[in-house]
Amino acid sequence: MSTNNSKTNWGQFIPLVTVFFFWGFVAASNDILIPVFKKAFNLTQGQSQLVSLAFYIAYTVGSLIYLFISKSLKNDLINRIGYKNGLIYGLLISVVGTLFFIPAANNSSFILMISGLFIIGLGFSLLQIVANPLAIALGPKETGSQRLTLAGGINNFGTTVGPLIVSFAIFGVATAENTEASIESVKLPYLGLGIAFILVALLIKFSKLPQITAVVEEDTADAPDGHHRTSAFQYPQLVLGMIAIFVYVGVEVATASNLPAYMENDLGFETKDIAPYISLYWASLMIGRWGGAVEAFDVKAGTKKILRFLAPYLAFGVFLGVNAIAKHDLSPFYIYGAVILVMIAGDIMSKGNPAKMLLIFSSLGILALLLGMATTGMVSVYAFTSVGLFCSTLWPCIFALAINGLGKHTNQGSSYLIMMIMGGGIVSWLQGVLADMTNIHFSYIIGIVCFAYLAFYAIRVTGILKAQGISLDQIKNESGH
Repeated sequence: MSTNNSKTNWGQFIPLVTVFFFWGFVAASNDILIPVFKKAFNLTQGQSQLVSLAFYIAYTVGSLIYLFISKSLKNDLINRIGYKNGLIYGLLISVVGTLFFIPAANNSSFILMISGLFIIGLGFSLLQIVANPLAIALGPKETGSQRLTLAGGINNFGTTVGPLIVSFAIFGVATAENTEASIESVKLPYLGLGIAFILVALLIKFSKLPQITAVVEEDTADAPDGHHRTSAFQYPQLVLGMIAIFVYVGVEVATASNLPAYMENDLGFETKDIAPYISLYWASLMIGRWGGAVEAFDVKAGTKKILRFLAPYLAFGVFLGVNAIAKHDLSPFYIYGAVILVMIAGDIMSKGNPAKMLLIFSSLGILALLLGMATTGMVSVYAFTSVGLFCSTLWPCIFALAINGLGKHTNQGSSYLIMMIMGGGIVSWLQGVLADMTNIHFSYIIGIVCFAYLAFYAIRVTGILKAQGISLDQIKNESGH
């Protein structure tokens, strides 16, 4: 399926990574909309989390629509339209969602607002289905995970700058006296986002990005243990992995989306001053992924050890740089450099083994949430924010563990895993409901339950794969660590 067997075609790859950037930009920007909508529409914390629910449930609905259309056509939809057109159509669907913000703002309608986010999410679901395999196709298969890691880093740059740009568009500069936002002020950034989607669609249309279509290969061996199975659901590593993806995306999104309410209600922050901390949370994923990406590069062992420390702090420097440009006070963030050392230590301890990394980082996530719940003030903020560090590399770990040994059912299994992104909306909503019943501080117990399952999965899937004769060293290579 590759367009170039010898080297990556970076000229074609660059237009593709703009899609990854906007995924992160919109997802993280939702965390700025939540407190704005909560005040403007007088919502409970649970109701405010409908913002996340509408956006992330769209991934599942979009995937189901995709499967239904493919079944009706008796042919994979992407095979019919091609990857390039798939990207363009996904962006145009998302444009329709941004247009909803015009009547929504004019009529002060919360329903229209979250409907717009839902449609943006539908477009993103098609982009998700297309962009990941296309990134692998634009070069040698053995460096496909390298390109996905790089694309993930661009995605996290979007999550870092998104809250800052949207907050600036709504509230103005950080030193402004404006602490409240009208619904009218939300309209401008999303109209700008719609224009950006159109420009990216045009860029892709006139780029040299090829109309690659997937090739379905028939395997004679479904799994190393010799069992020939008729469905991806017959593999326990996948079924348990689907739950793992659900709770992983859930804790990643819920921790950030409920953080503004905690900082406002318990710590007295103004809504306009929260954006840098939301940016830090999502930058934490960039910090962790840049560090984890070091293993994907073919460099000397000594150089790799240096880069393992340097890459995370380079990403941290990007965060500090964009916040300096936004004229935010950087003094509260310098201490976070010490927290990054904990993540680096966990990465070194894992030795690139995805199951071990999943177990170590899930355990660190539990400790971070317990510390956040047991403390107050900025210590608790840093503890909750550090969850981003410990979530940073879990997606490729879970994904690699879940699809290993599926043989010809690998593509089917991958589509089921993408459906479970809906956990980002459902877990956020559950935490919001629990916060209404108790308080925001205690509601983070939801995240501890999620991490506990991920630790269980790390242990259980190791036994499952060993029983099937699958080498964990092989999974290490395929996960890109």
